[in-house]
Amino acid sequence: MTTATTTDFEPVIGLEVHVQLKTRSKMFCGCAVKFGAPANSLTCPVCLGLPGALPMVNRQAVEFGMRVGLALNCQIAHRVKFDRKNYFYPDLPKGYQISQYDEPLCFDGELQLPISDAAGNPKVCRITRAHLEEDAGKSIHMESGTLVDLNRAGTPLIEIVGGPDLRSPEEAYVYLTTLKRNLSYLGVSDLSMEKGSLRCDANVSVRPRGQAKFGVRSEIKNLNSFRAVRAALEFEIRRHIRVIEGGGTLTQETRLWDEDKLETRSLRSKEEATDYRFFPEPDLGLYDVPRQWVEQVRASLPEMPEKRLLRFLHDYKLNRADAEWLVGDRAVADFYEACVRLYDHPKKVAPWVVTELGRELNERNAGIGDLRITPEAVIELIQLLEAGKLNNITAKEIFREMVHSGQGATVVAKRLNKLIEQDSGEVDRVIAEVLAEFRDAAVADLRAGKQAALGFLVGQAMRKLRGKANPKELGPKIEAAVRGS
Repeated sequence: MTTATTTDFEPVIGLEVHVQLKTRSKMFCGCAVKFGAPANSLTCPVCLGLPGALPMVNRQAVEFGMRVGLALNCQIAHRVKFDRKNYFYPDLPKGYQISQYDEPLCFDGELQLPISDAAGNPKVCRITRAHLEEDAGKSIHMESGTLVDLNRAGTPLIEIVGGPDLRSPEEAYVYLTTLKRNLSYLGVSDLSMEKGSLRCDANVSVRPRGQAKFGVRSEIKNLNSFRAVRAALEFEIRRHIRVIEGGGTLTQETRLWDEDKLETRSLRSKEEATDYRFFPEPDLGLYDVPRQWVEQVRASLPEMPEKRLLRFLHDYKLNRADAEWLVGDRAVADFYEACVRLYDHPKKVAPWVVTELGRELNERNAGIGDLRITPEAVIELIQLLEAGKLNNITAKEIFREMVHSGQGATVVAKRLNKLIEQDSGEVDRVIAEVLAEFRDAAVADLRAGKQAALGFLVGQAMRKLRGKANPKELGPKIEAAVRGS
């Protein structure tokens, strides 16, 4: 009897992504949406679910929902209908959630991933639906009990439900990073998993490879990073295969991811729609979505990453790695293009944004808005370098100081005494001094045709000039001096 292996099974993965919308007020009341406010300070009779309080739909939340749907190539419903999703939990004060059940705002969309499927075609994942709903509150579990903060209760959410089209944890990771990148261009959410404004649940099952019927699925919750999604899926796929191979029976259930133990554990049997007893929200009527409004929202969408990538490749002639990195964050791509508008040399600008600015962003774990550098300062630095007033090493030092201080390139260069202002007499004197010092070593090697010696001599001259020289100019001068000596 042969033993099955993981290659005999195919995972089937679908993701549900909850995005908290960055509106000024909550979904159905006028309470402010604000992270970090004192507990239970942003509440009112509506979001507390007090008797007699009536909800009212947030128009901006509907428009933000349409922006998300249109960016995901969804159809937009002709009307907005809300439903009650009934369940009981300490941080759900009404005992139900106002959501959308059978008529989502957005449906039948797709997301193209920057990877290929088994046939070599671009991988496309269906977007089954994207619907509006309100968030629950937050439970804070302590040894002495559980505290409830209802500030988040009623915050607008859009839930994006992907089709069961992903076939590996790695594809799921690419899906999430691509979706987050696209959403970042829309300005509808701060997309922070740390703050809870971006959350993901993963549905996974396995089936014998080649079988059309889906297997029994598990839903995994408590995923607080994209890496956690990938790790949880890898664990759960192995668990499913182990149960099947052992002759056991899988049950449809919701499981929690334990980040410390790197494993999932059962939470409850998976609920179906009937368990939630959905019915139309009686306190909210049906709202028409005029096609003119939809087209106005469509016209307001920014250039999306896929189109921007193609433009960067075609118009700016950037290599693909640089172009993909730049378009990965709208603010970074905007910064780069602001630089190019000031100095029409896209390929010269790109390394300063991709490499130098990218290093600062990574080291500080910051967004570009957190840095004090401006496009004008970057171009000023490049022009000083082009004019021979700086060399590459000192230019990079000045760049880092510009990020820290917010000052322009010339001001920083003068403050650090890095501008190249030596007269030719001083340079010639230093070259003569270096050649005399290393006459029997590097100079002899250079005369013998060993070009590595030239680099050594240039380095020694740069050291004596305290970096205030252009090594590209020193090299020819040293070679000429050696030939003439």
